[in-house]
Amino acid sequence: MSQPLLLNLRNLACGYQGQRVVQNLNLHLNAGDIGCLLGSSGCGKTTTLRAIAGFEPIHEGEIQLAGEVISKAGFTLAPEKRRIGMVFQDYALFPHLTVAQNIAFGIRKHPQQARVIAEMLELVNLGGLGERFPHELSGGQQQRVALARALAPEPQLLLLDEPFSNLDVELRRRLSHEVRDILKSRGTSAILVTHDQEEAFAVSDHVGVFKEGRLEQWDTPFNLYHEPLTPFVASFIGQGYFIRGQLSSPETVQTELGELRGNRAYTWSHGSAVDVLLRPDDIVYAPHSALKARIIGKSFQGASTLYRLQLPTGTQLEAIFASHIDHVPGTEVGIKVSADHLVLFQAPGSVAAQQASAA
Repeated sequence: MSQPLLLNLRNLACGYQGQRVVQNLNLHLNAGDIGCLLGSSGCGKTTTLRAIAGFEPIHEGEIQLAGEVISKAGFTLAPEKRRIGMVFQDYALFPHLTVAQNIAFGIRKHPQQARVIAEMLELVNLGGLGERFPHELSGGQQQRVALARALAPEPQLLLLDEPFSNLDVELRRRLSHEVRDILKSRGTSAILVTHDQEEAFAVSDHVGVFKEGRLEQWDTPFNLYHEPLTPFVASFIGQGYFIRGQLSSPETVQTELGELRGNRAYTWSHGSAVDVLLRPDDIVYAPHSALKARIIGKSFQGASTLYRLQLPTGTQLEAIFASHIDHVPGTEVGIKVSADHLVLFQAPGSVAAQQASAA
C-alpha cells in the first residue's frame, strides 16, 4: 500500500540575493520515506534544503508540505511554523546546556517533557548521559544529541545538512546506518543533503542527483546505478566509464572489446554511434581471454582490488578483481565483459543525438 504524498516541490526556482541557483526543480517524497539530495559543491542541493526549511524565499514554483503551500513566490511560511526539524553539519548544540536541556529546547511547553527526553536518549543510545555537556561527548555522540533534539517535537519532516561530514569514515558509515534505523523505527520522513554516494545509498529510499542547479534524476539507488537517465548520472554514480561503439542490432553493440549483447532493445538505427557504460564490476578477470589490458594502477580494498586498466587503443577502464588475485602495475592481464544488460547513450555529434536534440 503506497504512502501518502508528504513533500512536493513543483517547478521550483530558488537562490540567494536574486541569483537563481536552482531551476525547474520537481520532486516529491512520500510519508515515511527518506530522500537525499546528492551532488558536488555548488550544485544547488543545500540551497534547495534551505528553501524547504524556509530559510530562503523562492523565485518560482511552490513547496507543499502535507498538502499545504509553505513557500511560493512572494510568500514564505516562517520556519518555526513548518513542523520541520533540522540537523546541521556542525551539530549547533548549546554548549552551556546539558544533553537533556538541549533535547528539551524544542519541547519546553510539552506536558510530559521528562518522558520525551528519556525516550529520545534511549532512542539515540545515549541513556544515562543526559547530565553531560556537549564538550564531554564525542563527535558521534554530539550528532546523536542533535538528532534527538530535532526529533523530540515530532516534526512532519526532518532535514539533515551534511550531518556526518565532520566524522571519520568508519564512524560516519556506522552512524548513517543507525540514523536510517532510527528514522524508520519512528516513521519519520527526511531529506538528507550529502556529496557522499555511499552515504546517500545507505540512508535513502530515493536520491536526487544534482548538476549545476538542475535535478538530473530522482530515483531509487538501484535505478540510479542500473538505469541512469543521462550520461552525467551514469558517470557520477558508481565509477562509470564510457567506451565508443556502433549499434549492430537493437540488443548488440560493436566495440573495441568485441560485440557486447544486452537484455534491452534500443530503437536507434543500425550503425548509430553510441557510448557504452561500463562499471568496474562489468569487467571480469579472465586469464585465458584473448582480450588483454595493461594494469596502470591499483587500489587494495580488502575483499577486492580495484584495478585501473588501459586497452591497446589507450582507452582506460576500471575493474574489480578478487583480492587474492594480485598483479603489479605494468602487468598485462586477460579480461572479458560480463554485463547482464547494456546501458547505452547516443554519442555526442551522432545523427541520432542531433535528431533527439532537435526534437
